Amino acid sequence: MKKKENNSGSKLKVIPLGGLEQIGMNITAFEYEDSIVVVDCGLSFPADDMLGIDLVIPDVTYLKDHFDKVKGFVITHGHEDHIGALPYVLREINVPIYATRLTMGIIENKLKEHNLMKGTKRKVVKFGQSINLGQFRIEFIKTNHSIVDAAALAIYSPAGVVVHTGDFKVDYTPVFGDAIDLQRFAELGKKGVLALMCDSTNAERPGFTPSERTVGKTFDTLFEEHKNTRIFVATFASNVDRVQQIIDTAYKFGRKVSVEGRSMVNIIDTARNLDCISIPDNTLVEIEQMKNYPDEKQVIITTGSQGESMAALSRMANGMHRRITVGAGDTVIFSSNPIPGNEKSVTKVINELLRKGADVVFQDAHVSGHACQEEIKLLYTLIRPKYAIPVHGEYKHLKAQAKIAQSLGMDKENIFILSSGDVLELDNNGAEVTGKVPVGAILVDGLGVGDVGNVVLRDRQHLAEDGIMIVVMSLDRASGQLVAGPDIVSRGFVYVKESDELIEEARQTVDEALQKCLDRGISDWGKLKSTTKDSLSDYVWKKTKRRPMILPIIMEV
Repeated sequence: MKKKENNSGSKLKVIPLGGLEQIGMNITAFEYEDSIVVVDCGLSFPADDMLGIDLVIPDVTYLKDHFDKVKGFVITHGHEDHIGALPYVLREINVPIYATRLTMGIIENKLKEHNLMKGTKRKVVKFGQSINLGQFRIEFIKTNHSIVDAAALAIYSPAGVVVHTGDFKVDYTPVFGDAIDLQRFAELGKKGVLALMCDSTNAERPGFTPSERTVGKTFDTLFEEHKNTRIFVATFASNVDRVQQIIDTAYKFGRKVSVEGRSMVNIIDTARNLDCISIPDNTLVEIEQMKNYPDEKQVIITTGSQGESMAALSRMANGMHRRITVGAGDTVIFSSNPIPGNEKSVTKVINELLRKGADVVFQDAHVSGHACQEEIKLLYTLIRPKYAIPVHGEYKHLKAQAKIAQSLGMDKENIFILSSGDVLELDNNGAEVTGKVPVGAILVDGLGVGDVGNVVLRDRQHLAEDGIMIVVMSLDRASGQLVAGPDIVSRGFVYVKESDELIEEARQTVDEALQKCLDRGISDWGKLKSTTKDSLSDYVWKKTKRRPMILPIIMEV
């Protein structure tokens, strides 16, 4: 392959470190010679089998190993799956953060919580502005999404330009700010774009995503239909435009608005300070003041649209909320769709609310923040990339976008469906996956980051499924004889009061096995413990067909 004169033969490396097998944990490294720029740094939420885990963040070993090359984090927008891991990753890779106004406001809230404000360099970037980071120049381009100030990135390197859309949709009538800058995408397309990394979330859905503004009309209709009830609206905390529309409609109908849920309150405060939301005077009131107004004059905007157990709406549904009880004469509007995997918990909350006598509305009060097939086609047609790298989604979403690219006449060989950890090297002469870097999920439990791994999770699953039996015994140090025990304590295995006989027989079985060992002069603790485990395990399996975790404890006296 002949070298190109202008780039001395170096290629651009695109290395996704997360976010390509799931919706969430988005983080991609772009490397050219001695420079690495990282786009986004998100978390994902734990799967059902990750017992007790709070958050999942990406493994950034590759960035730690090449720390001297890392020039900064460039963030597309302020959703958790794009910024949530920053407070954890910055502790190990402290480099500057570049983001637009509201995105930076939300990041700063996180940094304050984690006491990282002083030590972290931050720069707010305007749309149309570029920043130079090592061998790279990054330009921020205006897009639309379900949060204000979302950006696409044009990443300029000596090997060519890569356009990363971030999460986007094409909205010609956004609630706040300007429409997506399609003109800029077309200009880039004219000059020549090496690769397009495009949002795939809705790549399976035909047509266009409706404008966010259509939800405003739906709210007007719903408020008209439920004039005499108190109205609750559950939505994503970060969807500032949605909150704006709920407030506008409430104002039209002469209602007061209160906001419930910590994340919602924080984001709305940030958006107000940055003029990303405009709230008419005397419309927003504290939840404590709501009792001064009749029900039909109240609107409560709340978190918990995904059925999260600790969110405000779930607590209301369970009757555990300190200040608000939901019942007959209340209308609850779900202004969101369940994220894949959350359907069960959302249905549970809906059922609880209906049981309490509330009227629940969950149709048509939501539009997606992601582009459907026609918008994806529009972007491909404007940008005309040489290579396509579908991002943001499960494998089926990436595959659907690859099909769209092919339908527009793109060669199959020029479409790369990557896995997290793949190293894609590309320039104008060609592109290929040349290797893998270490990637994975780091589990966050309470204050512990990464101290819960597969072994601990496996133990937790074992405990959850079959419980635990603890066998305690005392040995005489001099003679090696059994002085006390074995005594058996169990948790999560059987209800002890009703199983005296089983536990007593188990104790005798262990006692006999231990005596045999001691009679043969075996005093090695390891041997005694394994004998205890084996004999008890066999007995319990025969009697109950269960395999509890068994912990023998030996004390010397």
